[in-house]
Amino acid sequence: MCPNNTGNSRISTPPTAPPAAAVTPPPYAPQPLPNFAPSVPIVSKPKQWSSGLCSCFEDFSSCITTCLCPCITFGQNAEIIDRGTTSCVGAGLVYYLLAHVGCCCLYSCTYRKKLRGLFGLKEKPCADFFLHCCCHCCAICQEYRELQNLGFDPSVGWLANVNRLSRDGAMMAPPTMATTGMAR
Repeated sequence: MCPNNTGNSRISTPPTAPPAAAVTPPPYAPQPLPNFAPSVPIVSKPKQWSSGLCSCFEDFSSCITTCLCPCITFGQNAEIIDRGTTSCVGAGLVYYLLAHVGCCCLYSCTYRKKLRGLFGLKEKPCADFFLHCCCHCCAICQEYRELQNLGFDPSVGWLANVNRLSRDGAMMAPPTMATTGMAR
């Protein structure tokens, strides 16, 4: 016989919820990361990239890093483009594993598309997929330089960029996705 049962199996007492005052809040309220972005004009018409695809030697250190181990530069780019929700190590590791089966361009071209959408950049000189298939190191270098020219430093990660931007007083609204082409 159950302790709540008085012998009559048809009658049972409903469970009672604790009073509202008894519920304790968590020790801290989780705070979302602020969305900081350097001042980027929201444009309806796509704008030009700040550097060319083959301008790799404008930033020699990122060029060498990308040529020797593109997963590092890609991971740094992905962390900034995803605003810290993807870690540099995680994105770089996925890129590294996909590179061993020959399809890292499928993954990396999606981040170029995200970058273009965030900052209203043209799909130039050709489609993102073909660019990453044929010139993946040049494309990753160009994306890295673009983030630098927009005021980010991909080499230090998202949180360091947020701290630097908040310290410098650059608390600005995040850019909205630029609409190009057909929309639903």
